[in-house]
Amino acid sequence: MRYDFLIETYETERIKTLNVWSQIPDARMEFRPEPRARSPHEHMVHQCVSEDTWMRTMLGITVPMPAVPAAETRLAFLEHYAATSVVRLTELRGKPEEWFEGATAFFDTQRSRAWVVTRRLTHSAHHRAQLTVYLRLWGQSLYSTYGPSADTGGLFQNGAAVIYRYPSIERLLTAEESGGEFPPLPGPGQRAPTERPGG
Repeated sequence: MRYDFLIETYETERIKTLNVWSQIPDARMEFRPEPRARSPHEHMVHQCVSEDTWMRTMLGITVPMPAVPAAETRLAFLEHYAATSVVRLTELRGKPEEWFEGATAFFDTQRSRAWVVTRRLTHSAHHRAQLTVYLRLWGQSLYSTYGPSADTGGLFQNGAAVIYRYPSIERLLTAEESGGEFPPLPGPGQRAPTERPGG
């Protein structure tokens, strides 16, 4: 199907979001780097509420659960987003090409459903990246999200590795229930993570 790539991307974005959330310490859930910035707790609320709203009102995809978990703890958000997003993934897998190409309301304009799904993916990635900045502010090492990080060896062209904290959502949820797993990271390597030749 022509839009399988969107479905596959949403599937991988689920674990990327959960992997980043899993790295937020429980004690930092209410951290706010600046008065106008969201706390990690508020980021998780926003992800859950906005994805529920977009999927339900723009794409007609509903889940039989509330937008946010009853107990708004980090672990509860991990479990809740995993559960709601897999329902949405299943629904997306059942949609034909014509559905993706059909028009729908996107706030005050009309867009194709494929466009809305794409915009949803970038919206989620934007907020997930904000949380990785928080992790850096706290001095924490970063596992891979899309490729190597400064903590997994630096740049790909310098032989850096891709090291995800968890290889699957199932492993993530099981591990987080008992305190989490922390695969070792090699650090930045001999070269700084710069794109400039000779840098």
